[in-house]
Amino acid sequence: MKKYSYIKIIPLLILISCATVETQNNNIVITDVPKEIDVPIKTDENKLFVEYLENDWKNNLKDNPLFASYTGDKSLNDKINSNSIEQFIKDKKSDQNSLYLLEQFEILKLSKENQLNYKLKEFGLKNSVNAIEFPTYYLRLNQRGGIQSFYETGNRLVYTTKKDYYDWFKRLEQFVDNIDNSLIINKEGLAKGHTQPKLVTKGVIAQLNAIIESDIDSNPYLKVFKEADESIIDIDDKNKLIDDAILLIENKINPAYKRLHDFLLNDYLPNSRDSIGIKDIPNGKKYYEYLAKYYTTTNLTPDEIHTIGLNEIDRIRSEMEQIIKDVDWDGDFLSFLNYLRTSPRFYYDNSEDLFNAYLIMSKTIDPLLPKIFKVFPRAPYGVIPIPDETAPFTTTAYYNSPSPGRPGYFYANLYKPESRPKYEIPVLTVHEAVPGHHFQISIAQELENVPTFRKYQGITAFVEGWGLYSEELGEFIGIYDDPYDKFGQLTYDMWRAIRLVVDTGMHYMDWTREDAINLFIENSAKSRLDIENEVDRYIAWPGQALAYKIGQLKILELRNKAESMLGDKYDIKDFHHEVLKRGSLPLELLEFYIDEWITETLNS
Repeated sequence: MKKYSYIKIIPLLILISCATVETQNNNIVITDVPKEIDVPIKTDENKLFVEYLENDWKNNLKDNPLFASYTGDKSLNDKINSNSIEQFIKDKKSDQNSLYLLEQFEILKLSKENQLNYKLKEFGLKNSVNAIEFPTYYLRLNQRGGIQSFYETGNRLVYTTKKDYYDWFKRLEQFVDNIDNSLIINKEGLAKGHTQPKLVTKGVIAQLNAIIESDIDSNPYLKVFKEADESIIDIDDKNKLIDDAILLIENKINPAYKRLHDFLLNDYLPNSRDSIGIKDIPNGKKYYEYLAKYYTTTNLTPDEIHTIGLNEIDRIRSEMEQIIKDVDWDGDFLSFLNYLRTSPRFYYDNSEDLFNAYLIMSKTIDPLLPKIFKVFPRAPYGVIPIPDETAPFTTTAYYNSPSPGRPGYFYANLYKPESRPKYEIPVLTVHEAVPGHHFQISIAQELENVPTFRKYQGITAFVEGWGLYSEELGEFIGIYDDPYDKFGQLTYDMWRAIRLVVDTGMHYMDWTREDAINLFIENSAKSRLDIENEVDRYIAWPGQALAYKIGQLKILELRNKAESMLGDKYDIKDFHHEVLKRGSLPLELLEFYIDEWITETLNS
């Protein structure tokens, strides 16, 4: 360890206050971080390191009370995260100081497990600190979520006492300030040229308007209180909370939303950018290069990722062409895709039947998983519809992690069932539920004898790479016996390959929205509605879509390596256990541990 270090909580708070913040070229720069702290340490390196991780976790929860609630810590249950620029600066400053403290430890003096803990902590902190020069808070507003859908947060919390309901009400009272902060931030972003594209802004305006204009009885901010469990809260308290919430919505929340809505409609929208690529904001190309590295956990350039995508499109297209031959289709590739998009045989007439099909598929998959896994999560999962307010503007499905007292949830989009084909149901279920996100995230959260941050550190290339990899596992458990279901799986694989091309194309090159849509239409059986929502998602969330395919390719590469090198000693159950047993990892670290396992197995 270096000569001097420090981890105790009180001086850490002092240390944070020592840094100063300057603005240079519209970017946040943190200066005057101390290089030495004159407190000698003679304690065991590993013990000290564990204390550092524990204190850092506690400080993170203090700064993120909503996240604390998700983890089961209710000590800050009546507090809300601030979304102000000042809070953003404070968070980045804290991360920089935390990184400085981490770097006082000599990694080679730590145990093997703590070396991994060090690397994972370093990975998260460096990514945060490296993003300081990019004022990302200007781009938080998008149609995928944000200030206009905060009510979903309340729906995802666990309510076990009367106080929990009152705490949520207190949070809603504070939330009004966050709406006004969002207005302030976007005013500043507009003045500095950091705006979302017009099409993203239009989606947010529509969502805000839907809430403002909704009948009070159907206002989404009433849901928690109207559905409050009367075995926990008595009817009088429940009715009082409903009445108080109505007053809060009518007198505070809706007026604040109206202020934001009017600013976006009258000022922001007319003056925001027509372009769709992040490259067109100040320092945008450099920002996208950072995002590509951040989301893939690699050093791949946008151009290299683009090429990988094109190669994957060619590979998957050839597999799709083979299925078309196998079903004796009398026509070309595009006519087959049109048949899939338009034939009534592939669609349900109503949302209820579509939802039931997801339920049946999830229960079909569950008993098949022992074929390829030897460890299973304890947390249950459920399937629920995406809320009506956001369903028209979002994608096919997503997953919400479990928390203490609450299962994980696979959210399925039931909006316009006539556009959601049956052949998507198996592949979506293995991705979002089991053995995809629910398996991986729940197993990570249930890890024992690891620092708490590792249970919740979600590294996108690993998390989404595993989700996409899980789609391929449907082959192993036999849920793609029907050729159209197999084509659905290939459609989703193609979807993620196309992402590499269109995301880099729109944000780093000169692709238009129509260019991206057309590439999808020409190579994928997804409906036009889904394609447009997907492309708009990539526009609003640059770089994130790159993680899926890059992560999947690495896991497949490692599985093939293990199978080839281990021969008779190879067992897919063991491979999956090795991939999942440490939680979420950067791809380089995942490869290191799989290589180590291969060597140990060969020598056993």
